[in-house]
Parts: sequence; structure tokens; C-alpha cells
Amino acid sequence: MPELPEVEVVRAGLEPAVRGATVQSVDVREPRSLRRHDSAAGAFTQLLTGRTLSEAVRRGKFLWLPISAEQALVVHLGMSGQVLLRTPDQPDEKQLRIRCHLEHPLHGEIRMDFVDQRIFGSMAIDQLVETQDAAAAGFGSASTLIPSQVAHIARDPLDPAFDDAAFIARLQKRRTGVKRALLDQTLVSGIGNIYADEALWASQTHGEHPTDQLSTRRAAQLLDAVRTVLAKALTEGGTSFDAQYVNVNGESGYFSHSLNAYGQQGKPCSRCGTTIERVTFMNRGSHFCPRCQPRR
Repeated sequence: MPELPEVEVVRAGLEPAVRGATVQSVDVREPRSLRRHDSAAGAFTQLLTGRTLSEAVRRGKFLWLPISAEQALVVHLGMSGQVLLRTPDQPDEKQLRIRCHLEHPLHGEIRMDFVDQRIFGSMAIDQLVETQDAAAAGFGSASTLIPSQVAHIARDPLDPAFDDAAFIARLQKRRTGVKRALLDQTLVSGIGNIYADEALWASQTHGEHPTDQLSTRRAAQLLDAVRTVLAKALTEGGTSFDAQYVNVNGESGYFSHSLNAYGQQGKPCSRCGTTIERVTFMNRGSHFCPRCQPRR
């Protein structure tokens, strides 16, 4: 599933193409891709057609493109969603679900195609509401307005308004394993299974270490590791294991070559040489070094 670095790469790629572009028409080919759209507020195509997109904004794994002072087009990539920018003459992708025909004052006609193999992602028109802390709602904008269906998502560690002390205090009050806490998007957003494993390896923390037994110093070290891992992945274009994650031009990221824990089971730890192990965790896998990350 795309995590913060992958979604930020998509956001940054969309920004110059959508800012100031007007939606000429919308073609919905898969109604299931509108599962998060509230039809009671109006038909998706009617609400979006004729609107001008002002910017591309992200919080955690969510993207949104404001279309007015009150509404935004919200995009969630789910497990395999892609937002691709195409010229009018390019062929259709096999899993094309929604297409927006844009007219940009500088770039001319652009297709913004939402492609989703597994149909877990979505697009929706949503109302904008004020953030609770009155800070900028997401990365890419100074606006304090956020879509209502994203408002419950916590800020991510790369967000300038992220409160380190408040996060650590909330983390220490939890009674759960630290990896489970990192995956809780209401506590901290943008981190999924890949980057949780990588940050835990970097900080030499076992994923089942109890959060209420984390010292403030150790919690701060873990947060630093999360930031370092996310920033490095971002500079390398995210993590691509297959064609399901690509940027807006259809190109893959290459952070998969820098992974130390995730997907490395059976290989020697790059720090100590001990064999990386994989255990089942929440219907997925956790990857760790039993020597560097002992269960305490």
C-alpha cells in the first residue's frame, strides 16, 4: 500500500499540472471507485465538472485538490491506486477507473487518470472544514481547511506542525506494541508496514515493545528514525516492488534497494550479520533482526 513517501511523490508530480487547471469533463468507468463519495451532496461528475483546481495537498496517505473555498476532490490510493498524467493521444490503461479531462492555461489539455487494479482506492468530493489546531491542514498548502473525511487523520512526522512532545506523550499512554501504534493513523499518519519495519530496525526497537514502557529518550530516537527513513524514501521516489506503485509519469521508485528489514527475511542483517526474520503481524508480516531488535 502506498505510504507517505509514495503519496508525496504523486502529490508533487500533480502540483504543476493541476494548479490552475479547469476540469472540462469527468468519465467514471468504475462506480466502486466512488465508494467514499456522498451522493447525497450531489453527483460526483456534476460537482467536479467546470471547477478549477487550485493546488495539490497531502496529509499522511491522503491527497486532496481544492475545487472551491468549500469543497475538494479527495484521492485515496488504497492498495494499488495510481494517478497518472497523460496527453490526450495516449492509450488507456487497462485498469482505468476515473478520468478527468483538464485544461491548463500553460500546459493545454491534460488527462488525469485514476487507475486502480484492486479497486480499494477512491475519489470523492468532500466538504472542507477548519483544522483543530488552526495550522496548515497539509503539506503543499498554507490553508487551514481540510476535507471532513481526512480531519481525523493525525499529522505526519514530516509535517511542520507535527508536535513531537504531544506525540511522545500520547504514544507512552498507549497500552499496545510500538509497531501497532505506528500504524495507527489517528496517532501518527503516513507510516505503513514497510516504513514501520524500517524505522524500528534503524532505532533497534522490537515491534512488540510495549509503548507504555518506552522512555522519552527512546521514543524520541524512534521518531528520529521514522523521519530519517521517510525522508530517504522520499528522495529515492518511494518503494516499488511491482507496477502497482508508480509516480504520475508511470515511473517506479527505487527505495526498495535501500531496505534493511522489510522483505529481507533470510538475508543477513546489514548491521550485525544475523539473519533477518519474518513473523505474522496483523494479517501481514513484520521483519526484524533478532539480535539488533531483541524483544524486551
